[in-house]
Amino acid sequence: MKRRTLLALAVAAVAGLSIAQAPAARADALQDITKRGTLRVAVPQDFPPFGSVGPDMAPLGYDIDVAKLIGAKMGVKVELVPVTSANRIPFLQTNKVDLVISSLGKNAEREKVIDFTDAYAPFFNGVFAPAGVTAAKPEDLAGKTVGVTRGAIEDLELTKIAPADAVIKRYEDNNGTISAFLSGQVEVVATGNVVAAAILARNPPKRPELKFLIKNSPCYIGLSKEQPALLEKLNGILAAAKADGSLNAIAQKWLSADLPKDL
Repeated sequence: MKRRTLLALAVAAVAGLSIAQAPAARADALQDITKRGTLRVAVPQDFPPFGSVGPDMAPLGYDIDVAKLIGAKMGVKVELVPVTSANRIPFLQTNKVDLVISSLGKNAEREKVIDFTDAYAPFFNGVFAPAGVTAAKPEDLAGKTVGVTRGAIEDLELTKIAPADAVIKRYEDNNGTISAFLSGQVEVVATGNVVAAAILARNPPKRPELKFLIKNSPCYIGLSKEQPALLEKLNGILAAAKADGSLNAIAQKWLSADLPKDL
């Protein structure tokens, strides 16, 4: 009997220790942020124009400006935490950050482990060409020369939908595709809106305009599961920023384009 009693006590002690050492559940993330006075945000550092490092080594980009906007609206300081694509969600799950604002797309797998706000930035692949070029649909590419980065999503998707007589020129990287457009080797490019923004930043005489979408995957803010107060707060800030034009100003600054009306 004594041995059984001692064993029971030992099991109880171990169980109690395990409970004590388990990480505490985040009862109310919004309350925690407000009390702390600091919003910790995971941001990219190697993906311009969404996030990169400036000459002064300070983070800059679309996502950084959005983080600062949210911090200002919440009335707290913003602590920017540089992350990579691989560790941005683990940082959120292990409570190293409160939010992920890092050109994060939404999919079913990610929705199992984190929650998402409404979209805050456009991210898409499409067909771009100067204003005078008609290319409202894949069939309009017939007879046209189209530049694309070899093996990219837009290359794979364009191959499926382009007419047989479209001339597709493939380049080894985005810089090659950009150079081909700027030099007039191609009149149309199939690429991402980020690459199109890089072309626009060079102020070419023929500026690329979006003709039609190939694949749409907007960016969302990631937050921990079961945080309705924080989610509501963030969506309210984003809705107000869309309504008053402040989010559009960020899009113009970094993407040289207005936000899509359906974002």
